[in-house]
Amino acid sequence: MRANYKVLAVSAALAFSAGMMPLAAVQAQDYPSQNIHLISAFPPGSGADIVVRYYSEKLKTLVKQPVIVETKVGAGGTLAVEYIARAKPDGHTILVHSGITAANMMYLLKKPPIDAAKDLQLAAMINRQPFMVVVRADAPWKDLPQLTGHLKQQKDKSSYGWAATIAKVAGALYKSKAGLETVDVAYRAGPDLLNDLLGGVIDFAVLDPALAMAQLRQGKIRILAVTTQERIKASADLPTMEEQGVKDINLVGWFGAILPSATPRPIVDQINVWFNAITSSPETKEFLAKTGADPWITSVDEAQSAYLKEVQAWGDYVRLAKIDPQ
Repeated sequence: MRANYKVLAVSAALAFSAGMMPLAAVQAQDYPSQNIHLISAFPPGSGADIVVRYYSEKLKTLVKQPVIVETKVGAGGTLAVEYIARAKPDGHTILVHSGITAANMMYLLKKPPIDAAKDLQLAAMINRQPFMVVVRADAPWKDLPQLTGHLKQQKDKSSYGWAATIAKVAGALYKSKAGLETVDVAYRAGPDLLNDLLGGVIDFAVLDPALAMAQLRQGKIRILAVTTQERIKASADLPTMEEQGVKDINLVGWFGAILPSATPRPIVDQINVWFNAITSSPETKEFLAKTGADPWITSVDEAQSAYLKEVQAWGDYVRLAKIDPQ
């Protein structure tokens, strides 16, 4: 009798699994069935928000439903990350955001609201980009060594601005590697710090490349260095910090399409197809180049693997930068 019970239990389990498979197929076949919301973690007009809105416009041509940009600003981007982790996992809410913000919240917060490694699924990558060390256009410092000399002379009377966690870490690593006492100043968003930078209130800033390149084209700033260990193709004329004597800094920013981890795989795959189609177009490659970024096209599994490696790496970055969890 016990053997019969086992046979019945296994048969029931197989029948249950078989019954679930058509459900996933139906979900994918019916998707999308309503408006798609792209979540932006940044204020309208910021460099990162421009990327979100560009992809929303392109996505409209690929799907049969309206695509709406919804802004969720706050807590350095972690508010948007928590929002997507708790969203309905049906593919109708997609966070287009820096995966680094999700990865580092595990180490920057004493009580992270989510488990970044378990609660999120990367559907697609979009780009790779450096962050940029910038000064106002009329500043006397022409390269990073000159800025470093000034900051050493000014000690804690000097300051730099940041509006993203990776920018804070880049600045902290610069201070640590160069032996600086420079004070960091937090801003809500990149555009907020520009007035202080251009007015000489802060000595330098670490900006996302979209905002930095836009300000460079307007003649308002000078870019002294990028935070990647090797030059990015889209901004191959810009030197790295490594080249200018500040060693072992390799911070690569990137954007991706992020979903709740429970999203059915067929829907994740469909989103991957859409985003890869947009990113691979010549128009998008040109757009990304103007923001100082290279396109990054991956499979779902490659995207998730890269993200999980980022989660691990940020534990080391935060320790190196000597940042205390808040």
